Amino acid sequence: MTAARQPWRGVHVATAFPFDDDLTADFDGFAEHVAWLAEQGCDGVCPNGSLGEYQSLSDAERARVVETAVAAAPDGFTVMPGVAAYGVLQSRRWIEQAAEAGAQSVLLLPPNTYRADERTVLAHYREAAKAGLPIVAYNNPFDTRVDLSPAFLAELHAEGLIVAVKEFTGDVRRAYEIRELAPELDLLIGADDVLLELGLAGAVGWIAGYPNALPSASMELYRLATSGDPADIARALTLYRELHALLRWDSKPEFVQAIKLSMDIAGRKGGPCRPPRSPLVPEAEAAVRAATEAVLAAGHR
Repeated sequence: MTAARQPWRGVHVATAFPFDDDLTADFDGFAEHVAWLAEQGCDGVCPNGSLGEYQSLSDAERARVVETAVAAAPDGFTVMPGVAAYGVLQSRRWIEQAAEAGAQSVLLLPPNTYRADERTVLAHYREAAKAGLPIVAYNNPFDTRVDLSPAFLAELHAEGLIVAVKEFTGDVRRAYEIRELAPELDLLIGADDVLLELGLAGAVGWIAGYPNALPSASMELYRLATSGDPADIARALTLYRELHALLRWDSKPEFVQAIKLSMDIAGRKGGPCRPPRSPLVPEAEAAVRAATEAVLAAGHR
């Protein structure tokens, strides 16, 4: 880690948020988790994303999550909160709150109230940019029904509205088109199960789910996949194959429950989810448990 690096680059863990059995927020546990991720060599955290169940937090809880992450972060460990909201006025307030708390950048979805057109999305990012923090756009058309195409991302970047994109479509071909249309726009891996493909395509960061449970193995995989050394790529492929049965859960609707279960099995506090997320069905729980136990038995942590 280095404080001089651009604060959205590197591996930022999309942190799971711990709840006690009565579903009250465990801020002390969250602070410990942030500090532990820093100790494990991760570059930063991305709290208040979907993995952090921000939709089920009160406004007071959501603000405290960011404040807790910043307070727990050692020097050089960066905090990039998710600032998604139904509308840009709310998102801008969350960006301002993140700046006041000491965050270095933010992750912003398009409007998620309805399927917005490009004119609306452009106005959304223009307003958000007025808050002053570097913005990483989050392209997740599955949840927002808004697709930030490579050409539109290039337009947002050319206007100075975004510094990077978290690419979650799973379409690895987009990496090359983004590079052609906006060569200075940073590409961040947005789904764990395309890490190797996007790492080879030139990604400079990863907003990651499974380091919550397996930080050392995840960091090693990212380092190998992005080093550019052919020998490292061969090693990355072997490790990627060993981890992929778990990594693909990051792209499934039950990803929060799956990652929290893996955390529990690995000795971290994953714990329950708040409604509307319900426990995994038995078949999914058995699959996650078996994959996690196999990875741990292979020595990956």
